[in-house]
Amino acid sequence: MNINQKTEEAGRPIGVFDSGIGGLTVVKELNRLLPNERIIYFGDTARVPYGNKSKETVIDYSLQIAYFLMKKKIKMLVVACNTASSVSLPTLKRHLHIPVLGVIEPGSKAAIENTKNQNIGVIGTLGTINSNSYKKALKKINSRVKITQLPCPLFVQLAEDGWNKNHIAQAVSDEYLKNFKGRNIDAMILGCTHYPMLKEVIQNSVGKRVRLIDSGVETAKEAKRILGKKGLLSIQKMSERNHSVFYVSDFPHKFKTVSQRFLGKELKHVHKVTL
Repeated sequence: MNINQKTEEAGRPIGVFDSGIGGLTVVKELNRLLPNERIIYFGDTARVPYGNKSKETVIDYSLQIAYFLMKKKIKMLVVACNTASSVSLPTLKRHLHIPVLGVIEPGSKAAIENTKNQNIGVIGTLGTINSNSYKKALKKINSRVKITQLPCPLFVQLAEDGWNKNHIAQAVSDEYLKNFKGRNIDAMILGCTHYPMLKEVIQNSVGKRVRLIDSGVETAKEAKRILGKKGLLSIQKMSERNHSVFYVSDFPHKFKTVSQRFLGKELKHVHKVTL
């Protein structure tokens, strides 16, 4: 590959997808760490949540979205959905010729680095927890670590509806996370990209001694590392290029409104598409 080809490839956008709006927590971190990068995001808002779907269905959805984003000439695909990362990553890596990054491994590495007593908690959707993806990834890094997993499916809807800091969110969080009491956990993986929106109530439920691990933050760091290693970091300032673009499979107006909570700003370029 010559220099011109490499420069052209580095100038391509990063593709990011999630079952809904939660992946914007990953986009926020990508924007912070990689301000020169353009992002093309797809939120499957017509079919959210993925956590209660079968493995075969989630793989099918993931491939549909990946092919849509590949048509936009992306240079990397970030699967910003824990459920899709749990079950679809091997299939996506086989089908695509670009780097494919999920949220499971980066989050697991950070949890291992942050635990002092080798007791780690994992919360996520039913699909993510049942897949045991975090458990396998954690054990691969450190076979001695103790892991307690718990599905918290209602957190997704609370985040999507903006009910992330009220007394109802706190009550739901307390009810779910009472199961962690007495287990001596000192690090907990937020195994769904929606969950950082509920960080405050989750922290209240588990106490300040427990370090919350945001997989989205760790995934953005890993994306930067991979792009740098492959010489694919954009050298053009964002102001000189097109803005990031966001696609959804339904409810574009709601997506624009809720994006304010996830990104701190309302998105301008949101388009509804049918896959």
